[in-house]
Order: sequence, then C-alpha cells, then structure tokens
Amino acid sequence: MVREMIQKTLDYVDSNVKRDITAEELAEIAGYSVFHFYRLFQSAVGIPVMQYILRRKLLYAIYEIGLGRKKNDVIYEYGFETYSGFYRAFIREIGYTPAQYLRNYKAKRPYRINIFQEEHIMVSNKLISEVLVNWGLQDEKVSDIVFPETGEISDSAKYVGNDKVIKYTANLGSVKKAVEISRALNSVGLTAPVVIPTTDGREFVTVGELYFTLTKKVEGERIMASGLYLDDYKEKARFIGEVIGQLDLALSKIDAIVEEADLGKTLKEWAIPTLKDKIDLDPDVLENYAAEFNNLYRELPRQTIHRDPNPSNIILAKDKWGFIDFELSEENARIFDPCYAATAILSESFEEGNEEKLLAWVEVMKEIMYGYDSVVKLTDSEKKAIPYMILANQFVSMAFFAGKDKYEELYRTNKAMTEWIGTNMDKLSIS
Repeated sequence: MVREMIQKTLDYVDSNVKRDITAEELAEIAGYSVFHFYRLFQSAVGIPVMQYILRRKLLYAIYEIGLGRKKNDVIYEYGFETYSGFYRAFIREIGYTPAQYLRNYKAKRPYRINIFQEEHIMVSNKLISEVLVNWGLQDEKVSDIVFPETGEISDSAKYVGNDKVIKYTANLGSVKKAVEISRALNSVGLTAPVVIPTTDGREFVTVGELYFTLTKKVEGERIMASGLYLDDYKEKARFIGEVIGQLDLALSKIDAIVEEADLGKTLKEWAIPTLKDKIDLDPDVLENYAAEFNNLYRELPRQTIHRDPNPSNIILAKDKWGFIDFELSEENARIFDPCYAATAILSESFEEGNEEKLLAWVEVMKEIMYGYDSVVKLTDSEKKAIPYMILANQFVSMAFFAGKDKYEELYRTNKAMTEWIGTNMDKLSIS
C-alpha cells in the first residue's frame, strides 16, 4: 500500500513537472500527513521529496535545452526565475555546469521511475559528502557519472573530485567480489579500480542498508561503440577481442568466490518462456534452439568471467588498458564475454533496416572472436557455439528489459536486434 502511494506521487511529479509542486500536495495525494510522507518518501526513493522534484525539473529542462530550445524559455517553464538560479542548482545537484553537461554528454529524456519494477538507489550529494568523512574527503566535489553515448546517469556511483569514484549498493556480496577481483587483477599487472581504504583501514562503509566503496578512477577513455564503424574498425574490434582474452586469462588464474551461472537453464526455464508472445520468431524454433543451446553449453570451458564487458567498461590510456565494474562477475562459459561485447556494440549502434551497417557489425563480431581466439585458443565446441551464445545473450537481455519502463527504449532496440540475429545466424559462424 505504501509503495503504491509513493509510486502514485512519482507519476504525478513527472506528469506535472513544470508546475510548482509542493510536498503538501504530494502528501495529500498519498493520503499521509506531511511529516509521515517525508519519511516514507525518503525511505522508498532514497532522497528527500523536494530534492527529488528539483532533480526531475533539472533533468527534464536540460533535455529540452539539449534539443535546441532557448534556455531561458525552458528554465522559466520549469519554474526557475533566473538562469543563474537554474545554473547554481544544476551544479549543486548534478555536479557539472549545464554547458559542460551538454558538451560532454547526450541529454536523454528522463525515464519514468517505477519502484515496483527495479531497485532504485538515489543517493544525494549531501549524503555522499557525509560518507566521505570516512576518507577525510568530505570537501571534495561530487558529480554524477554520465555515460557519453547513451546519456544514462549511473544510479550506483558518482565521481569524487577528479580522480576517484564512490560506489554504493545494497548487495554486500557484489561489493566483496568486486574488491577481491580488482585486487587480484592488479596483483598480476592488469589495470582495475584500486580500492582506497578509509582512514581507519576499512574497505567499505555501511550506512543503513547501503555499502559504499571508494576507488581510484582508472585513467583513460572509455571505448565508444560508434567509433568501431570507422575505416579501421577491424583493427579496433580485434583489439577488443584481444584485451577481453587477456582479461579472461587473468580471471582464470585468480581465486575469487563468484556465483555459478547456468545459462542453459536460465534460457529454457525463464528467458524463452518470457519472450514467447513478444518476439517474431517461430515458438517451435525457439524451443528447439533452447534445447540445442543447452547441449552445446554443457561442453563449453567455464571459468570466472567479467559478465559485462561492453566497450564502455574498457578503459584505454596511451600504452595501457584496463577494465572496470566487476560487480556482476560469475562463473560461466568463457565465450560469454566476447559474445556479450559484440552484442553490446550492436545495441549501442543499432539502426533497424540498415543492412550495410548490420553486415559491418558481423565483421566487427568476427574480428572480436579472432582477437579473443589469438589469446585464449577457442575450442571447436566454442567456435560452433558462438552464434548460439550471441542469440542467448539477446534472449536473456530482452527478457530482463521486458516490461520495465526504464529499459523501454533498450527493449525495442534489442527486440529488433534479436529478430535480425535469429534469422541471420548462418552469417555469424566463424571458421
């Protein structure tokens, strides 16, 4: 009942975001006293109600300014009396000037938050500063992490100053796993985020149900998927395969406690049943595919993998490279990683109906596999399973995105991708 009422107020804010919305108004909609509503809202959403309203106004406004509208017209519509007021609020809440934000990132239309569909961790910069006392860094600037190609804002990490990242999660297991893997990779000479201990030697700080870790930012630039379709895309794609191969070699040698995945079972018992009425592929073909994939999957070499090696998690700097974000690492078939990298590239650059670009992606995918093979030496079973693994990744991604407002755009993109891959699997085979 409480979550339903809070969700009702979240929907109301988005539908009336240009109005002067008050906490009293929202409390009345939810049916609680203002004092009780304040407490319930912050518990469910993570930040105070008025800060939430301000943040939504800022994100909607910067999106419209990014579309080319006159900034003064936009900010007046969203209730800011002066541009300087909007400017100061944007820096305080987002951590950048509006011009810096629009210069560096794609302003994305804010998605409607649905607290029934996925976990939302909204942490204020004020709370981050309070947590940073544990490192003696409470006066450092805190800013949002924005992914340049998509405009998505991280809901699990923020920048601290110019060279640090603070992460927060309600999953203690993922914290310990990421810390352990990063330490092990650095010990064998690979670049991964280095955990910075608190002033009293702790690797993480606990506040309520959240766990905070501070790491040194990995220096360099993220790889952009769009750049892989330029003239030298084959060389770039092969390099991605090689560095993922080097990462997987290192991961195979470290002793880390990770969960064991059963992708064959996940596909057969969850992903494909979820998608049966949602995807334009023959249901019988889907069932046969699931059975065949399951048989192939049992023959594949397994080890600890990254699990999320999309290009933006690969960092390049002069003569060095590294990886970030090991929270999802698990034991799985090792070819999951290069196959996932290939589909992540397609997802970020997909243009439905652009057959020339799709066929170029096939070449990108193959070069990733050739690069990976040059490092880890793929078995015959792995080579045979690559088209099946690529499609399996797509089924699992689609099933995860299905029905979630936050991922509506990704769901549509991946649906079209999956249908194209499903009807062109013969093109994905490598020799």
